[in-house]
This record gives sequence, structure tokens and C-alpha cells, in this order.
Amino acid sequence: MKGIIFDMDGVIVDSEPLHFKLEREILEEFGANIDRKEHESFVGTTDYKMWYIFKEKFNLEPSVEELIGLKKKRFEQNIDKIQLMDNILDFIKFLQNKEYILALASSNNKRTVNLIVDKFKLDKYFKVILSGEEVSKGKPDPEIFLKAASAMNLKPEDCLVIEDATNGILAAKAAGMKCIAIRNKNSGNQDLSKADTIIDNFKELF
Repeated sequence: MKGIIFDMDGVIVDSEPLHFKLEREILEEFGANIDRKEHESFVGTTDYKMWYIFKEKFNLEPSVEELIGLKKKRFEQNIDKIQLMDNILDFIKFLQNKEYILALASSNNKRTVNLIVDKFKLDKYFKVILSGEEVSKGKPDPEIFLKAASAMNLKPEDCLVIEDATNGILAAKAAGMKCIAIRNKNSGNQDLSKADTIIDNFKELF
């Protein structure tokens, strides 16, 4: 294994509770409601795909772009509430010392990814940083992981993905990559069974 590709939300930062809260609030403001189980099924997908489905399903008045913009703004206003996952930085430094090539491949929008990267000064660790805006197909399609492997000049089979969501695990396996899943209760009831290994904390890996 030569390259390690990290998802961001729920893997590097414990941000899913904030995403759930803001998305629910926006839906409610426009007279829509979604149950927790259905909401959790969108973890790992792109903003555009999720808000497009919400707009169609609930006949929301704003455009998809306006809904995404509203969510971006509110997330930025609440960025101080985001914390790193336990032991993640020590694990990333461990991998860096072992000379693995590291990539971040998030389904989130580019602005949000950049905000998180800047807040925690993560750019010095990752050779490649990709957002959901840089692919045409979101997870569970493997496009973002294949693009990350290409940017690292590695074959897919030489890469390992770290994910917390069903959609991300399916994308990793479709890309022909090994996958470690971290069990994050804040990411909802995700099916991690297709992962090669499941962990509860990054300290299990180093």
C-alpha cells in the first residue's frame, strides 16, 4: 500500500451532527421535514445531489444553488463548533513518517473543505485535496477516489480509503481499493459491512 485516501466529514472532523442540524433547519424553514433514517442515507453524497433530491421531493422554492449557498454560509458561521476526530492528527503524522502519500477526497463543497483544511492547518499533510465539486459523479460512484489515485500517480490497487459512510465504502470498493471504516455514531446508522476492516478509534491503527 502506497497511498491513503481520507474522507473528511466524520473521518477527519466530527462534523456530521452540524450538517444534519443545519440541513434540517433549512428544510423546516421551507416547510419540509425529513426523518433521521432518510437523512442519514445522504451521508457521503455531494451537496448538489442531496439538495437536488430535496428540492424535487419537497417542491422547495429556492434553486439548488441557493440552497447550497445558504448551507455554506451557515456552516461557515458555525465552523468554531467543529472538532477533529480523536487521535486523527497523530495517525496522519504516523502515516506521513512512514512515507505514505496522503490524499483528502471529500464529497463536500470546495469552500467547506478549504475552511476545514485552513482551520486545522491540514494542507501540510495532504499531497492531494479534492472536493465534491471536482467530480461529475458523487459517491457511491468511485470517480473521486480514482481521481485522487491518479493525482497521486498511483494505481487504485495501491491505495487504501478511510471512510465512515456506506456511500464512501461502496465508492472505495468500486474503485478497486481496500477500505477501513471508522464507526462514528454521529454519522448515523451507516452500513459498514463492505469495508475490509472496521475500527472505533484511530489509535487501533498505530
